[in-house]
Amino acid sequence: MSVATKANGRLEERFNLWDHNGNGVIERSDFEQEIQGILDRFGADPQGPGAAGLRAAYLGLFDRLARAAGTEQMSKDDFISAAESEIVSRGNAGFSEVLQPTIQAIMGIADTDGDGEISPVELERWFAAIGLSADQAGEAFSQIDTDNDGHLSVGELVAAVRDYHLGKNDIPLLGV
Repeated sequence: MSVATKANGRLEERFNLWDHNGNGVIERSDFEQEIQGILDRFGADPQGPGAAGLRAAYLGLFDRLARAAGTEQMSKDDFISAAESEIVSRGNAGFSEVLQPTIQAIMGIADTDGDGEISPVELERWFAAIGLSADQAGEAFSQIDTDNDGHLSVGELVAAVRDYHLGKNDIPLLGV
């Protein structure tokens, strides 16, 4: 399977995940529901600073993709085309620029000790929030921790999301 085919398949998975009401389009309300779901799964304070950051990041992501698609109701094809042009085709720069704020916002909720990094225990909590097991978190942690310092940085997490979408790993940090 080619990288492009794998990337498109992963974008289709993401579309299906984010089309919360199943109406075949992604709308702002789908992203708002995703935000609430993340907050609920993490048990985060919906009025806290982490929640505000998560809302800003996710709605900023939606706005960027909707602008690229030229519509506030993105079909699967619209979404894939927008994500391809804004993120995937731009490589590291696209993932860093477009998805890093979302990863940082999730980190703001998952980083319970406030050290700016994700520990193995915090990744287990992250994985539980997206429906994955502690065993999967341990295995993923060792793959993502490329500098072997025992913590995950924003850069390592963004690289893991990029590699997932390019088919280089099977770690769905943004949910399944």
